[in-house]
Amino acid sequence: MAGIRSIGKIPELRKRILFTLFILSVYRLGVFVTIPGVNRVEMTHVVTKGGSGSFLGMFNMFSGGALQQLSIFALGIMPYVTSSIVMQLLTVVVPKLDQLNKEGEAGRKRINQLTRYGTIVVAAVQAWFIATYVEGLSRGGAEVVADPGFGFRLMTVLTLTTGTTVIMWLGELITDQGIGNGSSMIIFAGIVAAMPDAITKFIAGGGGGNVGGLTIVFMLILVVATIGAICYFERAHRRIPVQYTKRQVGRKMYSGAQSYLPLKINVSGVIPPIFASSILMFPAQIASMSGSRWMQEFSSVLHPADWRYNLIFTVLNVFFAFFYTSVVFNPVDVADNLKKSGGFVPGIRPGKMTAQYIERVLSRITFAGAIYLSVVCMIPALLQKYLSVPFSFGGTGLLIVVGVALDTVQQIESHLITRNYEGFAGPKGPRIRGRVPARPR
Repeated sequence: MAGIRSIGKIPELRKRILFTLFILSVYRLGVFVTIPGVNRVEMTHVVTKGGSGSFLGMFNMFSGGALQQLSIFALGIMPYVTSSIVMQLLTVVVPKLDQLNKEGEAGRKRINQLTRYGTIVVAAVQAWFIATYVEGLSRGGAEVVADPGFGFRLMTVLTLTTGTTVIMWLGELITDQGIGNGSSMIIFAGIVAAMPDAITKFIAGGGGGNVGGLTIVFMLILVVATIGAICYFERAHRRIPVQYTKRQVGRKMYSGAQSYLPLKINVSGVIPPIFASSILMFPAQIASMSGSRWMQEFSSVLHPADWRYNLIFTVLNVFFAFFYTSVVFNPVDVADNLKKSGGFVPGIRPGKMTAQYIERVLSRITFAGAIYLSVVCMIPALLQKYLSVPFSFGGTGLLIVVGVALDTVQQIESHLITRNYEGFAGPKGPRIRGRVPARPR
């Protein structure tokens, strides 16, 4: 409680938290503004009919329930995430973009601007397929659209693209003037807003009374255990011992100090599952909303309950875990900084050998972290397939909620500590460790 009371004593921190809550409230209000000419009651029936494990259910989760309302924010923040992934991959393979990335703040601003342009393109493509899809539902008797035609499609594309642009702007406002990462906070707010309804439906047996009391107890224990595992792995790290040589200051000789280099098991945090879900959702959305037969068959492969989907999801998780770790953590820079400060790893020669040793250790723990992410994210699909129970508040959603909450608390604690206040957990509580901050390459 002491840490919570200290938040109100820091004007800047209080202002940042209130600003973040205000922006998130604006986003949640926009979720309920429906696109003109759409019957959102019928659209809700279409989305909820497939369940939380379907493609539409997962897309609806990431959009914070905006898809079932077919609101102006129906695309959510995912087009921006998709554009960011493409831009980061292009930065590695395109020399011009790599040069921009190394030019400092001016280069990064240029890359961010290109990412925004890419977001608009991705949003426009997704919006066109959504418009075509809901028109097809109307022809099938669902009556989602009152007046289908080219005018409706044009209006939908303009509305959804503008809505995504607004969400992207709100996310950047949170990152710059609020608390936490803006994109993650928007996804976090959407998932948390849907959790009360998901829990109610789960306790009620999904509306069909198929969930017994023992199953509910088992699922509650599993949820608590999953949260505990997420907290453990998000805070776990591998300590590499570091020894510093003796140094002389004036006439005094100081003995070498002993320290350690902490390497987090999951440096990338919730980024890999978000990136992997975004990559899989984009082609799945186009395929499921297309009238082509072979595209429909392709869409059935990318169903969250399909083993092929889970295999591809696991591979993408491992790839993005290693990719993002290589972006934010450079073993060569760390080894050079240790060498310049007179530090070395016992038994390892400073410089190149130290960098190779750190990279080897980092690769092993990153692989373990990627497997942990994949297992946690696949829990809902496995439970729905083998136990036939609704677990819409677990897996990827639960991982994002817990991970973002830990990062946000860590940022709040950093503000408190820098101003001579006790940490968020109090004077005797443990320090909340967030993810390792990005280091320039």
